Amino acid sequence: MAKKKYYVVWVGKNAGIYDTWDACKKQVIGIKGARYKSFLSKEEAESAFKNGPKMQTNSVKKDSKNEQISSKNKTTFIEDSISVDAACSGNPGVMEYKGVYTKDSEELFHFGPVANGTNNIGEFLAIVHALVLLKEQNSSLPIYTDSKTAISWVSKKHANTTIPRDFSTEHLWKLIDRATNWLNQNNYTTEIIKWETKLWGESKADFGRKSSSKY
Repeated sequence: MAKKKYYVVWVGKNAGIYDTWDACKKQVIGIKGARYKSFLSKEEAESAFKNGPKMQTNSVKKDSKNEQISSKNKTTFIEDSISVDAACSGNPGVMEYKGVYTKDSEELFHFGPVANGTNNIGEFLAIVHALVLLKEQNSSLPIYTDSKTAISWVSKKHANTTIPRDFSTEHLWKLIDRATNWLNQNNYTTEIIKWETKLWGESKADFGRKSSSKY
């Protein structure tokens, strides 16, 4: 059985001592400059909280940077990140997307299902959804997606889809337009990284079903 741990949060949404990682991560994940550390006894945790953060404390920003170096070397991925994925039954067909916290696959947002979508549209909308969320939280977490096409669309601030714009797809085009407008009206420094499926397995946000959509 794993030993009981106590988590001290010096900088986060709410500073304090937490007795589970689930409670702790709600205070530090997505918070720029968050500082926290785990201890094996409540006494150690109380003393550390009183004395303030030291050099040995965990730093979300520092950990992400160190892991990011490994990610660029293709040896591992950054756990402290958001992963997004989309699924589409048909081409076009019923589409949905979601975003999760990569480390534990906890769902952060989920949209759909909606009709007449495509996988690339879902991936594009998921990335922008994550960008909006991170900016609202003033977070520097990177975003993973397994879609090169969606990364390109976000970079160009244009969804290069060929689905027709008519009554049956107007609901999707409203979402695409809103996402495109946000990209053109907002600046961000978030790194959007290609998920390397061959090295790391399926995305942590994977729905478990694939689509060959090229729209």
